[in-house]
Amino acid sequence: MMLEFDFSNVNTVEFGVGKDNGDDQDFFCIPVDGDVQSALREMAEATWQQMQNQSIAPPTYEPSEQYKSSEYLQLAISDALATKMRDLHQANNLPIDSNALTDTKNVYCYFARMTDQQGRGLSALRRASQFKGIVKSRLIRLVTDALKLVEDKVFKLDPDFDLLVDATTVHILRPASFEFAGKLQAAVLAAVPTNIAAIRRNLGFVDFSTVEEYASKHPRAARYLASIRSQADLRHVDKGALRRLCKETGVSVTNSKGKIAVDGSSVMGFLEVLDRRRYRVELVKGSGERFKAGSRRKIED
Repeated sequence: MMLEFDFSNVNTVEFGVGKDNGDDQDFFCIPVDGDVQSALREMAEATWQQMQNQSIAPPTYEPSEQYKSSEYLQLAISDALATKMRDLHQANNLPIDSNALTDTKNVYCYFARMTDQQGRGLSALRRASQFKGIVKSRLIRLVTDALKLVEDKVFKLDPDFDLLVDATTVHILRPASFEFAGKLQAAVLAAVPTNIAAIRRNLGFVDFSTVEEYASKHPRAARYLASIRSQADLRHVDKGALRRLCKETGVSVTNSKGKIAVDGSSVMGFLEVLDRRRYRVELVKGSGERFKAGSRRKIED
């Protein structure tokens, strides 16, 4: 995968922070000098290099997957899950606030936004846990021949960013930070009715009433729905095959007016079946075993 940005010809670099105001997030730019701008560019370039070292063909981020702390993934900037990152990347004339770091308790991230000589933009974001922690620390420095406390506030930049955003793609290095900064839990819960409606159009033989009620209150179930909706072959799921797999893997379903109805206690199991996470094997004759997969990445031929 290519990055739509040229690090060797950077025209402008902005620095800023994101603040959590409860129900929403606000972004502010903070003026910085040339040295800080150079450091931010180097951080972004180091991030891209790490991504390239991990994979040149990163898989698409899926909310139902469990990822390692550092794993290069990609997500189309047009995806609903990328809304917060898209808003930051495409925002025009962010407010400038030199005092945005006076109070750091609500700062959840810091970011850089850059343009190259072709006018292409790149945004880079880092979760602010370490950035905030340094403010509370006592630092010392060598002055003449003695160590002295640094009394001014000191803000430490990290060696890299958690994610990069270009014109078409969110490039993710640390999935947990992407989920935190993008408020993914709130996003997937809010998307439950939309995802249910889309899935129902493809699986008209399933009664999703108990699934929708459960998923609207449980983030993990909501994540499975978002993943299931994205499956390209969802409309080809066979009713009989679905019923058989539910029976084989211990998922309780019944027949209700010709539709598959899911028992309230089996909602997560049913979603795991639809998301290709439940399966049964019988390596020892007569001793079938049921399993749940932590990942459903397909093995290529």
